[in-house]
Amino acid sequence: MTTLISNVTVVDGTGDPRYQADVEIADGRIARIADPGSLTASGTSIDGTGLVLSPGFIDMHAHSDLQLLVNPDHYAKLSQGVTTELLGQDGLSYAPVDDRTLDGVRQQIAGWNSNPDDFDWDWRSVGEYLDRLDRPDADGNRIATNAAYLIPQGTLRALVVGFDDRPATPEEIARQQQVIRDSMEEGAIGMSSGLTYTPGMYADTAELEALLTTVGELGGFYDPHQRSYGKGALEAYAEMIELSRATSCPLHLAHATMNFGVNKGRAGELLALIDAARAEGVDITLDTYPYLPGATTLAAVLPSWSASGGIDATLERLQNPETLARIRQALEVDGSDGCHGVIAEWETLEISGVQNPELADIVGKTVEQIAAERGAEPFDTFVDILLRDRCGTGILQHVGHEENVRAIMVHPVHTGGSDGLLVGGKPHPRAWGTFPRYLGHYCRELGLMSLEETVNHLTGRPAARLKLVDRGLVRDGYAADLVLFDPDTIADTATFPEPRQPAAGVHYVFVNGVAAIADGAPTGARAGRALRRTAKGTARVDG
Repeated sequence: MTTLISNVTVVDGTGDPRYQADVEIADGRIARIADPGSLTASGTSIDGTGLVLSPGFIDMHAHSDLQLLVNPDHYAKLSQGVTTELLGQDGLSYAPVDDRTLDGVRQQIAGWNSNPDDFDWDWRSVGEYLDRLDRPDADGNRIATNAAYLIPQGTLRALVVGFDDRPATPEEIARQQQVIRDSMEEGAIGMSSGLTYTPGMYADTAELEALLTTVGELGGFYDPHQRSYGKGALEAYAEMIELSRATSCPLHLAHATMNFGVNKGRAGELLALIDAARAEGVDITLDTYPYLPGATTLAAVLPSWSASGGIDATLERLQNPETLARIRQALEVDGSDGCHGVIAEWETLEISGVQNPELADIVGKTVEQIAAERGAEPFDTFVDILLRDRCGTGILQHVGHEENVRAIMVHPVHTGGSDGLLVGGKPHPRAWGTFPRYLGHYCRELGLMSLEETVNHLTGRPAARLKLVDRGLVRDGYAADLVLFDPDTIADTATFPEPRQPAAGVHYVFVNGVAAIADGAPTGARAGRALRRTAKGTARVDG
């Protein structure tokens, strides 16, 4: 069966000028690109007049690791034209694990992905996880989007060292390096870190350097959520750049923002740091989301020492008067490393989701608002929520600056990443709106980039970082991951009050040549595949 898209405007992902063409899809690939009106349909025919055909968008910072399996329709991403996602982010995901660490990680990131009990957690290694993503169901459907995977350094450290705040021994570092080798041979394409999240944040620079040396030797790249995006953000960025320089491991800066009041208007300093390193030959790229608030878990703002040992140990400390006083001092006086070195601003922490249904009424409210309604102190309210929700609470953190967002997104090594959390009563709208927001608001309405430049940021450029050998461009023979959209109407409709709203202006989305969205509606087809590292260091479908 073939599909012909005729008389369409092609924006091919390279950044080159658009052109008119007929494009034929067959056997999951772009079979022919020809002059407009020159091809005759032998199967499905789509009139592309007035529409743009581009490569499918690549989400360089996704948290769909579990939701791809639990809610396989995955309409949040398909509806905005995403065809490939990079998983394993922020140093915390579900492989490699053993029985002990899987339970701990599941609870720790319940606010990111939920934590269902009625689910078959039948993998432990990275290879087994990728095999699970690739496993077709009874109807032959797989996952909705393609997915590549990063080894999560926090999960790795938990497996080898544990959840405690202590240095790794030389033997433990060597063991982590071996797990990296195994995991990359099984298909992982690099490593992430979450250096404001336990237990990954307990690794010092020397430990990270040893791990990155191994990642770089195998052709992978490093994707860190660094030690701070607030106080000390530039120093944290500098540490990541120096690690890349020292190990020759390529660097991709995760959700590269300059947040909190201390960094208002300082994006230029970050970009100057990046440009200076690139001029010296350091291989750096970055991703951002086009919004001001961030999203994480409420427990993440705790000081790192208070989270040592895992969730149960944390909950015990929250009920001990002596340790509770130390936590309060860190959060309200000194600044918590979990809160990026700044004091907790309770008016900026908005509850986006809870695990305990008895707390449903607090979703959409800030900690300060909840405290006022209760006639309580914000800190006491914060602790009560953590205890009653077993640290599974999701939050929005309203700490961004528009001038920083705009300055960073136009940089020539920028790529798009949603950092989208798909669960909770009111998740961040970036999970549904990131890519149409770039194309509609920032490209068409504000004119910060041309359409060709914007598509390049969202397709060809991330494909090059991921070393995708046959994706990210509209070219003969490439995998038919494609989006057909109206450049005059594409827009995000997801809002903070109503975050689960699909994009406007997206007509068709093809994943491996199969229409997942047709005439603006989901088809139910799921043709995504795991994209695995090859022996050459590139990434592609296995088999």
